[in-house]
Amino acid sequence: MPIRQMKDNSEQHLVIKNHLQNTMNPIQRTPKTAQNGKGPPAGHEPHNTKQSHNHTSPPTKNKGRRRGRGGRKSDQGAVCMRPSSRHCTVAQKPVNPGSADILAATSNGSIQNDHNLSGMEMGFPTSSKSLIFASRPGFGQVGTKCIVKANHFFAELPDKDLNQYDVTITPEVTSRTMNRAIMAELVKLYKGSVLGMRLPAYDGGKSLYTAGEFPFSWKEFSVKLVDEDDGINGPKREREYKVVVKFVARANMHHLGQFLAGKRADAPQEALQILDIVLRELSTKRYCPIGRSFFSPDIRAPQRLGDGLESWCGFYQSIRPTQMGLSLNIDMASAAFIEPLPVIEFVAQLLGKDLLSRPLSDSDRVKIKKALRGVKVEVTHRGNVRRKYRVSGLTSQPTRELVFPVDDNSTMKSIVEYFQEMYGFTIQHTHLPCLQVGNQRKANYLPMEACKIVEGQRYTKRLNERQITALLKVTCQRPRDREHDILQTVQHNAYNQDPYAKEFGVKISEKLASVELKYHETGKEKDCLPQVGQWNMMNKKMINGMTVSRWACINFSRSVQESVARGFCNELAQMCQVSGMEFNPEPVIPIYSARPELVEKALKHVYNATMNKTKGKELELLLAILPDNNGSLYGDLKRICETDLGLISQCCLTKHVFKISKQYLANVALKINVKTGGRNTVLLDAISCRIPLVSDIPTIIFGADVTHPENGEDSSPSIAAVVASQDWPEVTKYAGLVCAQAHRQELIQDLYKTWQDPVRGTVSGGMIRDLLVSFRKATGQKPLRIIFYRDGVSEGQFYQVLLYELDAIRKACASLEPNYQPPVTFIVVQKRHHTRLFANSHRDRSSTDTSGNILPGTVVDSKICHPTEFDFYLCSHAGIQGTSRPAHYHVLWDENNFTADGIQSLTNNLCYTYARCTRSVSVVPPAYYAHLAAFRARFYMEPEMQENGLNSCSNGQAKGTRAVGESGVRPLPALKENVKRVMFYC
Repeated sequence: MPIRQMKDNSEQHLVIKNHLQNTMNPIQRTPKTAQNGKGPPAGHEPHNTKQSHNHTSPPTKNKGRRRGRGGRKSDQGAVCMRPSSRHCTVAQKPVNPGSADILAATSNGSIQNDHNLSGMEMGFPTSSKSLIFASRPGFGQVGTKCIVKANHFFAELPDKDLNQYDVTITPEVTSRTMNRAIMAELVKLYKGSVLGMRLPAYDGGKSLYTAGEFPFSWKEFSVKLVDEDDGINGPKREREYKVVVKFVARANMHHLGQFLAGKRADAPQEALQILDIVLRELSTKRYCPIGRSFFSPDIRAPQRLGDGLESWCGFYQSIRPTQMGLSLNIDMASAAFIEPLPVIEFVAQLLGKDLLSRPLSDSDRVKIKKALRGVKVEVTHRGNVRRKYRVSGLTSQPTRELVFPVDDNSTMKSIVEYFQEMYGFTIQHTHLPCLQVGNQRKANYLPMEACKIVEGQRYTKRLNERQITALLKVTCQRPRDREHDILQTVQHNAYNQDPYAKEFGVKISEKLASVELKYHETGKEKDCLPQVGQWNMMNKKMINGMTVSRWACINFSRSVQESVARGFCNELAQMCQVSGMEFNPEPVIPIYSARPELVEKALKHVYNATMNKTKGKELELLLAILPDNNGSLYGDLKRICETDLGLISQCCLTKHVFKISKQYLANVALKINVKTGGRNTVLLDAISCRIPLVSDIPTIIFGADVTHPENGEDSSPSIAAVVASQDWPEVTKYAGLVCAQAHRQELIQDLYKTWQDPVRGTVSGGMIRDLLVSFRKATGQKPLRIIFYRDGVSEGQFYQVLLYELDAIRKACASLEPNYQPPVTFIVVQKRHHTRLFANSHRDRSSTDTSGNILPGTVVDSKICHPTEFDFYLCSHAGIQGTSRPAHYHVLWDENNFTADGIQSLTNNLCYTYARCTRSVSVVPPAYYAHLAAFRARFYMEPEMQENGLNSCSNGQAKGTRAVGESGVRPLPALKENVKRVMFYC
């Protein structure tokens, strides 16, 4: 398996030197056409009329690879657009890089669609089945000999037929737990007879799977289930269910074998799903299943997180197709659970005060209601009977005031009397409210002291900072400890003794996948190499330090005296000067002190005062000193500065003002420089024009991400952000744009859009188009190559995201100039996966960093990677604490014919250009910046609308009059032009 450790990029002065020799993709000295022999994925009208009727032809196979670049030969005579991205027919004439450039925008920044584009509408195949992702062009060759282990365990394919049966339960049951109980009883009753000794695996829903067939194709069963919640000694309720089992299909294991061998490109999802369910069946019975993970208080003792929560340890499990065959991915996991306390004790922890004597305030009631809504409780006042209910709310009145009708004559009885007479239970704390629950026969009220929280309920709401810190202490494991726990979990699960695994013929190795390959060493020169992914900016200069002549400071912290604030500003100004900026030591006006609740008034006062003092020249920087716990102050300040006043701001917390650290000041100076338009570091290979497929022709690198609202926020919009490089060939500065879109919508809606203007007709716009125009203005050249890093997409969304967003990129390009279609490489970046890499020997200090993690630059592109597609794992950063998580990059579309080394080296090198710190980062910076920009934009929604959970943003109009967009989501307020041009999100 090609595991290599890419050499750290060196840094000379403020130039990061790429230490990977560029043997991957020799630079073409002759400029290529923008088309590069590529076309859109599908949907174009071909020029050749004979070919125009052949769009439904099957894609042709690739015939070979070009030497040197690992590219592919053209398929002569191919008539369909091959969506593998590495080769497709040309739908338009190639663009001549020297041709007239229409990327210069009109005076208002918009360009009307040319009428020549009417016959060039671009799109994708309507069915994802016709889409084939980029296949692997080969394996990486650059790097040193390296052996690592991965938390993947080889799974031997079964040699049995796997069958799927449809399950229908009557009356219908919505609970998967109840479904499983019904099917378990069915198997217990009928396995030895009607089921023919088969031991089926069940998904808890509509599907049942077997190894071999049942003796029937359709059968109805009767199952009686006893309600165990009704007590131990008393009578128990018995319910009868009708279960119909019907044969559906047989899984194609031959297809799976061919796919794993790389002979077929389409994964047999049904077979993989069956094997995944089989291997989860026993753990589902043993533990508490949540998603793909299993938790139990028995795996490790729960740790209290505070406010009635505790952490449970568990493990993640998933079957994956890889180059080594089927692989079982096992990783450790932790999650917050509601502590199974008496409700009255839980509430006391939640509120942090004694409940027994004092009444609750309105704010206390709201807090309790939010915490307990949807939580299952069991009653404790009925002896052995432990009925369970789900909390729906909280009464507004105390228990002593609650009454309800007991008969048709409206005879009223109090809750206190009822519980005393019916159960002999005396309610002690009648000043507390009751829980409102569903399906209660007499009344929908339960006294708090008569209830206990049911064990095993995952807490899905947002944790506070104290709880997050406590949870991180539990989850943060050194690599050696994590590897030990993973191996212990595999041994404890004993998959080879698992009756379901035996039944289906699945065998799991108990050894971590070991990956080894020898490659030649490169990069012997040692001048100014970052050490293990880090370097120091002290005594070094920024490559492009900006000038800040006009700045001001607002102090929102009551504990910071003016003299202290002035001293801090002086120290920061000196650090900016030492780092390479020209920074005026004196502010335009004296430091202004203000109260946090008057943030808007204070900002406008300073803005107007400085404008008067400078005779209309705007501030270049606003410093703000904030209290350590500043609530909504930070968000309000950023919203007003960036969407209303057009100010670039830098916030500093009080704790840093009192305890001035040179390292802190140096990091702030880095942020100020890029926010004001400067550059801190660039790759030496970039300024030497030695980055393959980036340095040869003008290349723009995009990053895109969508952030979604937290669980429970059902109406808040999702926020999309796109950033794009604005300097070439350095690719260091990124402009960013943001937009709001429909709740939980992952596809970025505003990449490209058109609208009707009464004067200009159809007008084109969107984030891709605007950023292409911005690149042209900044560099004087139009992009002839596009590299698009897309963050936050799960595997199940690959097809639809590529179909939609690549189409939008195509349309944005075509709207700028007829036939303008630069080749696109579309890469998905994933951090939320469970692959971990460990050093082969934890004692070998030459192969680990100081935290015990693998060295930065370690790349994996085989064995545990996809059997045929173009993906790789890259650990580009040095570990600090815990176990490093490599980023997973999946090249879905590649018209630039990158080799494995080419895209891996580019990605790793870019990780050294992150502007906010002096270390390589774990995710490629364009994707990182897009995430920051999207997170920042959530502050732009109006405060009162955020509180009400409404999709709202201002758009420069009076409140209450803002229009709602076509998607039903109110647009975010527009960023000021001077803000859009710089890296404001840093």
